Amino acid sequence: MRPKTIGAKSAYVDVGGAPAARTATTEPGQADDRGWGERHPGTVLVFLLAVLGIVAFAALMLGRYIIPPETVAAVILGSVLPIEETWSSTAASAVVNVRIPRIIAGLLVGAGLAISGASFQGMFRNPLVSSQILGVAAGAGFGAAIGILLFDSLAVVQILSFVFGLLAVGMAYGLSRVRSSTPILMLVLSGIVIASLFSALTSMVKYVADPMNKMPAIVFWLLGSLNHVSTSDLLVLGPIIAVSILGLLAVRWRINVLTMGDEEARALGVNTERLKVIIILLATVITAAAVCMSGIIGWIGLVIPHMGRMLVGPDNRYLLPISVLLGGAFLIAVDTVARTAAPAEIPIGILTAIIGAPIFAILLRRNNPGW
Repeated sequence: MRPKTIGAKSAYVDVGGAPAARTATTEPGQADDRGWGERHPGTVLVFLLAVLGIVAFAALMLGRYIIPPETVAAVILGSVLPIEETWSSTAASAVVNVRIPRIIAGLLVGAGLAISGASFQGMFRNPLVSSQILGVAAGAGFGAAIGILLFDSLAVVQILSFVFGLLAVGMAYGLSRVRSSTPILMLVLSGIVIASLFSALTSMVKYVADPMNKMPAIVFWLLGSLNHVSTSDLLVLGPIIAVSILGLLAVRWRINVLTMGDEEARALGVNTERLKVIIILLATVITAAAVCMSGIIGWIGLVIPHMGRMLVGPDNRYLLPISVLLGGAFLIAVDTVARTAAPAEIPIGILTAIIGAPIFAILLRRNNPGW
């Protein structure tokens, strides 16, 4: 179903099974069939900013060592203002050296994976793809497994993870090229092939790894955790993720055009091949850097964009910023549960699957035509 006029009545563009954005205006005298969130995306944005702040502050309080809210506020103020110290050194160390880095990492990783998934869903015109569709997570996981097996340096593990993540996507993109173009179906199938290849190689690494020393470290990395995130990781990887997120936000309106199909987008003056390369590059860099920082964390890039569509509809101008806030708040909350729910820290990947799968099932059952 294609819109009768540009900028007229709200409509969908259904290409390849996925809906495009609805236009933001309505003809005079006609009822606006958009939801409340679609008509007030700014209000939803402000609300999610408040939710993100509440979740982050709660994460500063909760843990094996529970810190009262007034102490958390005093420690934060004391780190920027010359006020009298009324808190213990243990509380200060827990807040400044442990929890704040984890919260920042959770915000960056969650926001990055969510916006990457939303961008890929728009580009591929398929609501079932995620940020890992082109094999970047499988490639990065293999690189990390090789690093853990052969080296004892966390920096080397992260470098190999990042390099192999980019390599996997480069292989998928090169495999999908057909006569100077990149068909969407070929790109998806190439990503599946490359992901399967690197998953098999990772299984081989686990098979030959020392079951007492190396194997647990590899498995824990592949399941995802923010436990080992340091300030140096944030200084190196944080700007990479943040700049790439800003890049995707800058082209979000073009993704709306891309959802109409390559021919329609080219007719509107959009260089579709260049736009695809930009989206793939930015989303790949985000995902590879996220895996370097936290290991492999699934479901965020798949579920969060659908939650965003429930709030503001499929228009990528609003969906991508909303996905950033939802993804960041979601991962911060999950990480807080992971480090407080059991005596030993639960890998985040397990919790995101436990939480994400039922949520996605509910979303599927609702069968909202606006997704």
